Amino acid sequence: MPNVSKKGQRMPASPIRKLTPYAEKAKSEGKTVYHLNIGQPDIETPEGMLNAVKNIDFKVWAYTDSEGTLPYRKKLTDYYNQQGYAITPEDIIVTTGGSEAIAITFMTCLDAGDEVIVPEPFYANYNGFANQSDIVVKPIMSYIKNGFALPPISDFEKVITDKTRAIFICSPNNPTGYLYSKEEMEALKALVLKHDLFLFADEAYREFCYDGQTFVSPMHLDGINENVVIIDTVSKRYSACGARLGCIITKNKSVWQTALKFAQTRLSAGMVEQLAGQAAIDTPPSYFKTVINEYSNRRNTIVNALNKMEGVYCPNPGGAFYVMAQLPIDDSDKFCRWMLEKFSYQNQTVMMAPATGFYTTPGAGLNEVRIAYVLNNTNLEKAMVCLEEGLKVYPGRIRSHEASVVSSESL
Repeated sequence: MPNVSKKGQRMPASPIRKLTPYAEKAKSEGKTVYHLNIGQPDIETPEGMLNAVKNIDFKVWAYTDSEGTLPYRKKLTDYYNQQGYAITPEDIIVTTGGSEAIAITFMTCLDAGDEVIVPEPFYANYNGFANQSDIVVKPIMSYIKNGFALPPISDFEKVITDKTRAIFICSPNNPTGYLYSKEEMEALKALVLKHDLFLFADEAYREFCYDGQTFVSPMHLDGINENVVIIDTVSKRYSACGARLGCIITKNKSVWQTALKFAQTRLSAGMVEQLAGQAAIDTPPSYFKTVINEYSNRRNTIVNALNKMEGVYCPNPGGAFYVMAQLPIDDSDKFCRWMLEKFSYQNQTVMMAPATGFYTTPGAGLNEVRIAYVLNNTNLEKAMVCLEEGLKVYPGRIRSHEASVVSSESL
């Protein structure tokens, strides 16, 4: 029998989705499963976006331009320029989701064997895209003790080699929720200019900043236009994950023209999705105000509940809709599976993402989980009760003395 490719064998399984069979089995047994494992919001998609799909009237469902339709790119330009990006439609390439934007960016800017530095923990699928492009992810550890702040620039300097081509950040961050400050962004700017590197920025959670904190993009920094590639998506902003509509933004014309060749190879992004995305730009500010208030309340519910549990620590994130929590457990993969397979409280249980999948450093994340606060407060409160009860009886629970040792080692 023929063998699959070595690249396929290296491809990592998703820590977010790999436990789905256990969740489905739990549900088939009549259990209620609170899905806190995946960033699929329950927030309603804006009405204008849905109406654009319902009211479509065309006789030919045609290809679109490989860089995206001009009407959609013009609307996107209006949106980004309201954010202070100072771009034109010719700085945008529309993609099939943020995922394709990452893949095209890697293929455009990096050759096989090149290295990209990423603060970890990081969105697990970055590893998959790196594998597809035969590039090397060089992780820089961030720590729960300071809320997963940007690691010291000296840590970046230690791993920069002649193969380093880029630094990749996500702010507000998935999986940690950390929001990079202006000072941290300026430090990254100085670093990429010093070493002539690309700065890739995943901005999927741009809108979701809390407690009056301000979002800072590389597009807001002077003097690095040639270094910056922005990756974005409508999935989170408009609670439209299934639309699979994203984009690449760059003022570097060589990068744009090269990325377009990869976009031409896959032909085009969907026409219907772009019509919906075009309508989404007109979503009123009141929608976002309501959504941000809702997520802020959910964050408070989750963080407060977790920090009241014995042996648990969870920093208060500044954005996105995720938290990383440190639990008194031996192995997050085993624990998350056990919660689905062996445990229930009042016929309910919780599905979380083991943090090990968001690290590449061996042994990191063993006592951490990522929780997505994408359910309403009532269900979040019930989920937290289930988690607390599960921790009380989990066979691999680490007791207070052991937990302090693990905690000190992980920090």
